[in-house]
Amino acid sequence: MTASGGLMAVDTAADVVRRRALRRMRTVATGLLVLAALVYVVTHGHGGVWGYVNAGAEASMVGAIADWFAVTALFRHPMGLPIPHTALIPRRKDDIGAGLEEFVGENFLQEEIIRDRIAVSMPALRIGLWLSEEANAKRVVDEVAVLLAAALTRVRDDHVEALVTEALVPRFREEAIAPLLGTALAEALHDEVQHGLVDLALVELHGWLVDHQETVADVLGERAPWWAPQAIKEPLANRIHVELVRWVADIRDDPHHRARKAFDDLLADLARDLQEDPATQERAERLKLRLLDHPQVLATSISLWEALRRALTGSLEDPDGAVRRRALDELQLFAARLVADEELQGRLDGLAADAAVFVVKRYGSEATAVITHTIQRWDGREAAHRIELHVGRDLQFIRINGTIVGGLVGVLIHALTQLL
Repeated sequence: MTASGGLMAVDTAADVVRRRALRRMRTVATGLLVLAALVYVVTHGHGGVWGYVNAGAEASMVGAIADWFAVTALFRHPMGLPIPHTALIPRRKDDIGAGLEEFVGENFLQEEIIRDRIAVSMPALRIGLWLSEEANAKRVVDEVAVLLAAALTRVRDDHVEALVTEALVPRFREEAIAPLLGTALAEALHDEVQHGLVDLALVELHGWLVDHQETVADVLGERAPWWAPQAIKEPLANRIHVELVRWVADIRDDPHHRARKAFDDLLADLARDLQEDPATQERAERLKLRLLDHPQVLATSISLWEALRRALTGSLEDPDGAVRRRALDELQLFAARLVADEELQGRLDGLAADAAVFVVKRYGSEATAVITHTIQRWDGREAAHRIELHVGRDLQFIRINGTIVGGLVGVLIHALTQLL
């Protein structure tokens, strides 16, 4: 652990490995220097071949010491001596951080580079191939289901109450509801949405009338005059029931029945009045305000939310539930289409590239600034320590090469001297 600006920088497991490798390479480089010194001492004063060995050893020592000085001067003062232009990293760490920030920004966070890398990696196709495997798709569905179930359980009743009372109700009060209802109703009539609802209502009404003849007869009997004889009431009620059943059946079976046309005209008039008639609009607004002010609105909203949450949570938590099964089927279908449709791949890759470029343009400078800010928080010794851990091992090869090359040059110079 090392101090950095009042903070403690803890070496990671990778740093421990790097330090071990750095120590090993330092030992090798220093060992070569010691070996060259021993050879120089042993061969000193000898002629012939040993003279060449002695010259090579001498030059190896010079090269090794010079490169040791150069490498050490990057990180600290050699032998603790404050020699000018040494301990470069501790003294220039802020400049190094700014240079790294500029280098990363100019060479990595450029739009052309980002788009090219995304085009080469083809993320849409890779995602499609990955999701094509059922185990992977099921894993995605399971993880999303767990997250959604957890999110649903964290929404409390007071959250729903606040949403209704503080957001939805004030917004509904300000918004004129009549034109919206009129437009929606007009669009529904244009698409003939009401026909399906009317068909369903007629089928249910016909079935109810057939199954509840006595109820219809009782209602008709209650509406009959008190003085009407009982002998007339019952046959008349039965006859009305038969005609009523027949009339509903006629409407149900005839798509062009006059009653259907009359109902469509009624809805069309209502849609037009909601959009254009001030009196109808005023009545709709008053009805809206009465509904919003009714205390049951809040209770109903919370009850609906509770029912929806229980249903969704139960299905999400069930590994074989309908929601998970449907989500898995849809995800696999999407994966198959993504693999087969190159045009879709291109669109999604383009969207991914656009998103990446947007993020880089908007936050790239803040991201690269982390480099400068982090290095500025280190003190000089900490900066040198962190950088040396990453590049120090490779720099030891400079010392090793200097020792070997220096020896070879020394032998060459000695040979030229003897030749001349």
